[in-house]
Order: sequence, then structure tokens, then C-alpha cells
Amino acid sequence: MPYRIFDHTADLGVEVSAASVEELYAAAAFALFDLLTDLSTVRAGISREIVVAGEDPADLLINFLREILYLWNGERFLIKSCSVREVTPQGIKALLRGEFFDTARHGIKAEIKAVTYHRASVCETKKGFVAKVVFDV
Repeated sequence: MPYRIFDHTADLGVEVSAASVEELYAAAAFALFDLLTDLSTVRAGISREIVVAGEDPADLLINFLREILYLWNGERFLIKSCSVREVTPQGIKALLRGEFFDTARHGIKAEIKAVTYHRASVCETKKGFVAKVVFDV
């Protein structure tokens, strides 16, 4: 599992780590949808490309996660996988694969209402990259 949950009052904190910044953002997307649903039930039949902008790495992470959370909240689209194609200091391009929610096959493990700026961070370490984010549940 490329993430761990940390304690946060009334919300859900997640720390992700990866060898590259591209893998870091993909791991954050995985964490969001792994907490939301049982990913083993989701098929990767539909592709969606997204482009997101941000002021700095933490802002970019928040905007990226908000965009993919919108796909769930607004369109009921579940993400099975995320391939980050490009990361610049102010932007990210990613290819998402998944499918629309089907009540016969999918269950919801946790309702994630929003992605917050509280404790949001993206840091480079000797081993790669680490990010923290808090979800409003």
C-alpha cells in the first residue's frame, strides 16, 4: 500500500510516498479512491485525461485531488488507475482509467466530502517524495 493513514480530529489524514513526483501524485489518487471504494470491483474500461494547475507542489496536489474527487461527486466516476504523464512546477497531466458507479457491483467504504489545505505538503527526501493531505469525511 503506497500510503498510510495518520490521526486527525474528525477528518482523515493520508501520507503517501513514492520514488518520483509522478508516482507520488498517482499514489495520492490511489489512496483517495482506495479509501472511497473496494478497487478490486472497479474496471478500467473508460479513460479520462485531466490537466490541473497549481501555484506550488502542495497547491497542485490539492487541486489534482479535488479534480478527481469531483469526477466522483459530480459524475459518479470511480478511478481504478492513474498514470501521471507530466508534472511541472505549476501543472499536472494525468490519464485516469475507471468506470461509472454501479450499485450492483460497487460499495462505498467512506464518504470523502472534500480535500483540504490543512497540513497539505509535498516534500522531496533522500528516498524520493512524500506528501500529506487531509480529507474531510
